[in-house]
Amino acid sequence: MENTAQLKNLKLFLFDMDGTLYIGNNLFDFTIELLQTIKKNGGRYMFMTNNSSKSVKDYIIKLEKLGITATEDDFITSSQATVYYLKKHHPNATLYVCGTQSLKDEFIKEGFKITEEQSRTECIVMGNDTELNFKKLYDISEMLCTRELPYIATNPDYVCPTEFGSVPDCGSVCDMIFNATGKRPIFIGKPEALMPELAMEMTGYGKTETAIIGDRIYTDIKSGMNAGIVSILVMSGETTQEILENSADKPDFVLPSGKELLEYIR
Repeated sequence: MENTAQLKNLKLFLFDMDGTLYIGNNLFDFTIELLQTIKKNGGRYMFMTNNSSKSVKDYIIKLEKLGITATEDDFITSSQATVYYLKKHHPNATLYVCGTQSLKDEFIKEGFKITEEQSRTECIVMGNDTELNFKKLYDISEMLCTRELPYIATNPDYVCPTEFGSVPDCGSVCDMIFNATGKRPIFIGKPEALMPELAMEMTGYGKTETAIIGDRIYTDIKSGMNAGIVSILVMSGETTQEILENSADKPDFVLPSGKELLEYIR
């Protein structure tokens, strides 16, 4: 590894989850020791995910099943960042949410009204909708073609990794909507800088003390670059050597997996 002096200053580790710490329901064998070592060294880690299909409580349950104990303070998600954005720009809007019930519940918890009626909709929100149906696609297409509404998406990811490969994610569905309407949403999650910035604000760490670790260049690494923090690409998920070589955006460090990061900080 080159320029390891950068890594010695790190205190806050922002981990992407799927493809970085686990794949689907399979935990990588180094993950628990990696997290324990960061804490042992006096550092802090947070789980930073673009996947908006699950609430923070859902993720806590998932990680518990994988053997990782976590609290709500350990997370920064695209859902949380979207809530932050909506409160700032559309604080009283009634939302039509193309997302899971977990995502809707997060918005309701934060005081937003949710509707399935076009006439009551004041803002459209797209998420990683594992409960997607044609009615949602129809409603959103009609509203975007006939009205001028704020149109927000939690994340731009095209695919979500699974044990067998990948399945479509929010970005792919947004492309379908674009093909039908010519409209694109404002994307909130990675690669925007908002999520790392919120994490640093929450923890008090600075840019030179913070790193993002993930398996995607166009979301994880680009988010780190936009936020001005250290970016560490792991090749355990979506990115292939060909994708890396052809990308104009280059991470500060490239590792086969988080195991090599563990070996260094240990």
